[in-house]
Amino acid sequence: MKKAPISAVLLLACVNSFAQLDSAQFYFQKAIEQKTAKQFLVASKSLDKAISFNNKFTEAYLENAYLYLEMRKVDNALSNFNKVLELEPTNTAAAKELMDIYYNYHQYAKAKELAVKCNGCLNAEKIIAMCNYQEEDYGNAVKGLLSYLSKNSTDAEATYTLARSYLDMEQFKNAVPYYNKAILLNPDKNAWTYELGMIYYTLTDYKNAVFFFNKAAEKGYPKKSDFVENLGYAYIYSGHFDEGEKMLLSLLEKKPDNKELLRDIAEAYYNGKLYDKSLGYCQKLMEMDLRDGKALYQAGLCFQKMGQKEKGQGMCDKAIELDPSLNGLRQKQMTGF
Repeated sequence: MKKAPISAVLLLACVNSFAQLDSAQFYFQKAIEQKTAKQFLVASKSLDKAISFNNKFTEAYLENAYLYLEMRKVDNALSNFNKVLELEPTNTAAAKELMDIYYNYHQYAKAKELAVKCNGCLNAEKIIAMCNYQEEDYGNAVKGLLSYLSKNSTDAEATYTLARSYLDMEQFKNAVPYYNKAILLNPDKNAWTYELGMIYYTLTDYKNAVFFFNKAAEKGYPKKSDFVENLGYAYIYSGHFDEGEKMLLSLLEKKPDNKELLRDIAEAYYNGKLYDKSLGYCQKLMEMDLRDGKALYQAGLCFQKMGQKEKGQGMCDKAIELDPSLNGLRQKQMTGF
């Protein structure tokens, strides 16, 4: 059998190749029309067909990835975006989408790797800094977020993350201005508002703590027991004793035998120099347990502050007999528990 000339074989191959490319382009255009009509599944199948005719059709892989995102088929989208980068390592559109997907799915190492490679990607600098925060690399998170915010000052999420980084490093005073700014940028975030209240509480700025606790509640922050307790003490320490006591008594109604709550209220009133009020709660504790040395010691301190030094000292001595560990309080001249 006579073989065809080499030139004829090459020509036939070229014809077939062009035919396949034409077919690939035909199905690609068909997919775009179907996508415009929001026929996403049908469009995806057309793109699969296009890719079957041209397995290096980068644009088809990219469009298919976007379709899978629309259909919330993230694994399929990842596969197609990765194929785009395999064919075009500098494709910023695919790199950006992969970066965002990996970050949203808490794969921070991969997200950061993509962001580092994608200098032109939108939010790459932010993603690197946010990943550093999630990996508890707070120092680099702060550096990256400060740099990013110098160019994008209205980004509430980045501003909050910077505030939170300072909080997690226990740099409370540095955290305050960024919490305030984040709340201004996104006033609906009641959790951010509550966290700022807690920072002010830690800084013993109880007036601002009360303000932001109440603001958080106005925005819908749940008034669970810990919230009520924190707000109650903030009221007391800021001098609003009636409001604070009302809130703490509401907790005692739910937890009538909670000794630690009673003890903390007694201490709060003692620190607020309302010694008669503190004494009343000490009495409640001793009614629950006559051998409660801590309550007796606190009561003794109250009597001393109220001018009955001899009686108070005798009570403190008796308390130390009941609980020798309290002797350390006297030695350190501590006034609470």
